[in-house]
Amino acid sequence: MHVALFLASKADEEFAKPITDTLKEFDIPLKIFTLSAHKVPEKVFQAVTELNADKSPMVIITCVGMSNGLSGVVAGSSVHPVIACPVFKDKNDYLVNIHSTLQMPSDVPVMTVLDPKNAALSAVKILAEGNTELRQKIAERIEKVKGKY
Repeated sequence: MHVALFLASKADEEFAKPITDTLKEFDIPLKIFTLSAHKVPEKVFQAVTELNADKSPMVIITCVGMSNGLSGVVAGSSVHPVIACPVFKDKNDYLVNIHSTLQMPSDVPVMTVLDPKNAALSAVKILAEGNTELRQKIAERIEKVKGKY
């Protein structure tokens, strides 16, 4: 069981830090790929092919801004669920980037979660569907959050 995180560039690492931090909280192993679907699509396809050969439960999270080809290329070939978490710097950047993430072609299922921490929590909840220990950790975290209010 693990999460594969695809970043379009090194510049996306800071945006993705809440993802890596949240996955560490749940002891979820993480494999990070830094690949551009526009510049090296053959490497993206090779990485997805390798991940498809892995029979363990897995969720893929993609973080990319601007023209989000990465999420679609990954989802179009992956047997694993894909969560897109589009990178944006401000409101104007958000308005441009969100549309390239939401408008995927048919037969290319990509779930979109805007907040990086929530993207990680979504991946954890998907993985917890088949893991009672992880499901218990999620339940404990929910109670901890509720206890703050």
